[in-house]
Amino acid sequence: MNRVHFIVYRIFVNVIGVGLAAILFKHIQIDTFLTLMISALLLTALNAFVKPALLLMTLPLQLVTFGLFYLVVNAIVLELTSFFISGFVVDGFWTAIGGSLIISIVNVLFDVFSTNSDMRYIYWTRRK
Repeated sequence: MNRVHFIVYRIFVNVIGVGLAAILFKHIQIDTFLTLMISALLLTALNAFVKPALLLMTLPLQLVTFGLFYLVVNAIVLELTSFFISGFVVDGFWTAIGGSLIISIVNVLFDVFSTNSDMRYIYWTRRK
């Protein structure tokens, strides 16, 4: 799978994850389907470019909390997405934690149960 397919796959999975999080949490609101698509696109971009820097800056906290602070970093990225997209509202930090947890679970499930062996390879090599 080439890089473009992987990015489109990530955007698709994030659309499903953000949509499911908006269904499950009443404090995550999305105005239109176009807003959902744009927020998933921005979330994918932030995960690719901003999240690695945040993870590096919070490395001591990651080590002290045995990786639990990773949820906080995911919530910060989700809040950043909400900040930049006007029709996408995440109201509250704990809602962002819950929403980021749902999005992460959807991402893992799609990666593990993907019929594409490249995705499984990427997931399992990242975990080791």
